[in-house]
Amino acid sequence: MSLPPPLQTGDQVAIIATARYISKAEIQPAIDLLKSWGLKPILGSSIGQQEHQFAGSDQERAKDFQNQLDHPDIKAIWCAKGGYGSVRIIDHIDFSSLKKQPKWIIGYSDVTAIHMHLQSIEIASLHAQMAFDIEAKSNSTSTQLQKVLFGENAGISSQNIHPLQKNGTASGEIIGGNLSVLYSLLGSSSAPSFKGKILFLEDLDEYLYHIDRIMQNLKRSGILKVIKGLIVGGMTQMNDNTVPFGKTAEEIISEAVQVYDYPVCFQFPVGHTQDNLPLIFGKVARLEVSSSQIQLTY
Repeated sequence: MSLPPPLQTGDQVAIIATARYISKAEIQPAIDLLKSWGLKPILGSSIGQQEHQFAGSDQERAKDFQNQLDHPDIKAIWCAKGGYGSVRIIDHIDFSSLKKQPKWIIGYSDVTAIHMHLQSIEIASLHAQMAFDIEAKSNSTSTQLQKVLFGENAGISSQNIHPLQKNGTASGEIIGGNLSVLYSLLGSSSAPSFKGKILFLEDLDEYLYHIDRIMQNLKRSGILKVIKGLIVGGMTQMNDNTVPFGKTAEEIISEAVQVYDYPVCFQFPVGHTQDNLPLIFGKVARLEVSSSQIQLTY
């Protein structure tokens, strides 16, 4: 697994939009944040572009991404906004320059499509807050992101003890992201191996029966059998039908993994939540789940 080097003061960080339209004004707080860290923000051509709900056409967004990947002075690429659209540009991207010069690709939610593809080609990436809306998140969201980018201790400790958690210890590379996006990539060339990995899942605004459908797929396809541990982040603003499904998202997930003997934790401070702490996908981590705390270390 290729791991990008830490950033240094003065490094250039590109901000691009791989999915939905976003204006420069909406990411001004992120621009100011990068400057306060001693970094130089570079706005990609996709910022301010618009074609319907997207930040320009697929070709325009792909070209911007490709330019930032290939530019030797760009040391990290921060995705501006999620929504939908990253999957539409993956097949237009040549990642060969990233293999030669690894750089952090930062984002979450819809950017799961890119994270999964990077995992399939053995390049580590950073599941973390988008440039958009970072000022509305907790201080830990931005300070932890800064630490990871500059190579400092990136561990996460949580006291979110959940009655359905399964205590234990596991080691392995972290993989995953948004549950719905991950599900949409299964069977494609962007689906990596899950064997021996610690799987992370989060989601937003999904129907509970959709969550169950996806978890049944992960179980029946053997993915849940071969992982070493499961981290569940925010399962935020879930929806239900007029006739209730009868289980929460956490209960649905717990039921799907109850036959497996590995640690499982819930409400980890990652995802569409006030705390959206960074996870290093592709780096070996140690997960410890106990009755007193959840600890993730690298």
